[in-house]
Amino acid sequence: MPTNLVDAVKAAGVVGAGGAGFPTHVKVGASVELVIANGAECEPLLHCDKTVLEHFAPEVLRGLRLVMQATGAARGVITIKRRYEQVVQAVRVALGTATDVALFELDNFYPAGDEHVLVNLVTGKVIPEGGIPLAVGVVVSNVITLRNVAQAVDTGRPVTRRMLTVHGDVRRPITVSMPVGAPFSAALALAGGPTEQSPVFLEGGPMMGQVRRDPSTPISKVTSGIIVLPESHPLPARKLMSLQREMRLSKTVCCQCRFCTDLCPRFLLGHDIHPHLVMRSLNTLGLAESPSAHQTSAFLCCLCGVCETYACPLGLSPRRVYEGTKKALQQAGVRNPHARTGLSVRDAAARRIPLPRLVSRLGLSSYYAQHPEYLAAEITVPWVRIPLGAHFGAPAEPCVQVGSAVSEGDLVGEIPAGKLGARAHASMAGKVTAVNPSFVEIHKD
Repeated sequence: MPTNLVDAVKAAGVVGAGGAGFPTHVKVGASVELVIANGAECEPLLHCDKTVLEHFAPEVLRGLRLVMQATGAARGVITIKRRYEQVVQAVRVALGTATDVALFELDNFYPAGDEHVLVNLVTGKVIPEGGIPLAVGVVVSNVITLRNVAQAVDTGRPVTRRMLTVHGDVRRPITVSMPVGAPFSAALALAGGPTEQSPVFLEGGPMMGQVRRDPSTPISKVTSGIIVLPESHPLPARKLMSLQREMRLSKTVCCQCRFCTDLCPRFLLGHDIHPHLVMRSLNTLGLAESPSAHQTSAFLCCLCGVCETYACPLGLSPRRVYEGTKKALQQAGVRNPHARTGLSVRDAAARRIPLPRLVSRLGLSSYYAQHPEYLAAEITVPWVRIPLGAHFGAPAEPCVQVGSAVSEGDLVGEIPAGKLGARAHASMAGKVTAVNPSFVEIHKD
């Protein structure tokens, strides 16, 4: 394994761009048989992965082959939904007559991009409960991550920019590369600004994204999208509902119809997860010294949101209940006991959720037909606030001081000694104006 690749990726601060932000240098240090480039992008309204594949397919392919070389994988696969014909064609051109990397075309369903679902579709294997793709000899990496790997190795360029989609109630939906740490407001301005007087913002996709209210919120390495919606829209209203109220409603209203279980992607892969039964468990006396298997199955939930946005006819959220249950279990010192292997798929193909139908349930159909314009220009901003903890693991420790002059690409946050984490770099030249454990702020001179 070429340690220089691992070192280059670590030095550049590359993390998983698909959402979790797992430090990539750890993944490329593994030994596997197959590397999957995840371009499924199953969240509605997001187009950043597709844009990168359409315009930078050779760089993605280069990053994929570098990871294959580092992990010893003999094969690589690039996954894309077949409905995006221009993207598919761009990848086919980049692949040419290659025999080491194949293209795998996906149907348009949710959640096609979930690692467990994707690995099963491509390989036929099922990742064990509580496991990761490494357990079946696979590494899965987002296509933007792979482009960042290529840039880190070939040019030494650290991750200082993020491709993201701005969609929803804006005048001009766009996909654009922004400096890490730039405020939401800068991206929103490029999209013509919100059309709502009191908007809220979903950072990420409509299904798994988090509600933000402040337009000065900084863009991080894992910000795949900014979805602008009215505060009154049911989607942010549900996400903003308190967990306590959600649990009270669930205890009172759940009719045990089990639609949430029958459509759960992890249940369909054979995992011992039954959302309707965890809803029933709310009527017990909380978490005992020996919590039930239905309660501990919270560790198996991938938080995809199918149960709350699509399955439940009463508008309840088993996902939020699982979230609260998992937190309570962790506070009680309970570890995940679920680790079954040799799982059997439960008729998953027949229960896949077509994305247009999901979009309709979400109340987003009016936006779905609007294809965002790609802005290829190199965007600059007057200031950035670079997050130090927007990744899996320990936050980076600031290594600059107020008043320091920095250039784009300079190190501003270092991985704490002996910890899992990722470096942070200046995304613009200027002067450091604020430093704290959460961020480093830089303004143009």
